[in-house]
Amino acid sequence: MSAFVASPVAPPHQPPTDTGYAALPPLLRRITGDEKHEPSANSTLDVLWVLYDRILRISPQTVDAADRDRFLLSKGHGPAAYYAVLAAKGFIPDAWLDDLAGPDSPLGHHPDRLLVPGVEIGSGSLGHGLGLGVGMLLGLRAQGLTDQASGANRAGGAGGVGRAGRVGGARVYVLVGDAELDEGSNHEAIAYAGSRQLAELTAIVVDNDSATHGWPGGLASRFSVNGWTTTIVDGRDHEALTDALTGHDGVHPHLVVARTPAKYAASEPGEYTTSGSKENGHA
Repeated sequence: MSAFVASPVAPPHQPPTDTGYAALPPLLRRITGDEKHEPSANSTLDVLWVLYDRILRISPQTVDAADRDRFLLSKGHGPAAYYAVLAAKGFIPDAWLDDLAGPDSPLGHHPDRLLVPGVEIGSGSLGHGLGLGVGMLLGLRAQGLTDQASGANRAGGAGGVGRAGRVGGARVYVLVGDAELDEGSNHEAIAYAGSRQLAELTAIVVDNDSATHGWPGGLASRFSVNGWTTTIVDGRDHEALTDALTGHDGVHPHLVVARTPAKYAASEPGEYTTSGSKENGHA
């Protein structure tokens, strides 16, 4: 077999004929070989879809644009839902979904930024994404690519204006699992981002009750005590997620807690059931 060689600038791929939310379950079912992370992956499906369908200013044509939004999947275990969304939006060909972790496949059990177009970081070692997001945002500010750096909104930008209607400089979004917050590196990132008022940073925590330790007063209080604005929503409600993800105040970093109690054991839209299984440290 010939080895897979990633193109330095991968061309955009044609998405499946049905590119709406209903296309995701069939795409997700094509990914086999990582069933142990299926509940964890399914719990992120709605958040990922809303981000790529309504919020993020990035497209297959602008994966290398300097002023694109950055999305970091810190919750890198079980990336099946992430791959399904990337395929639905044309970042990768859907045929890749049929060979997860195969000898010639660019899709691994953890995303690889060097192999998968649109992926910003290699993740899966839990607890790193939020700190990387802070550093990435500081780099964008230093290059004058954020509103805080430029002092002015830039309409359009990479990928144009999404359904949420946002304009302006680049933002950084980090998707974190609730169990990841047991890792101490996150708390340093939370404290630093709040003290420096990194207003272009949004963290999304998928809260499915998997954390070993938790936090007194709930996850949102861990961020708000350090100066973050916070919103708690149903992790399956697309309208609520859209409002929450655009609810930053332009001054403080913003947190969205997407509540997905227990875990989704089914992937069909509108037919979610819950499972009693837990994957402490992997959510």
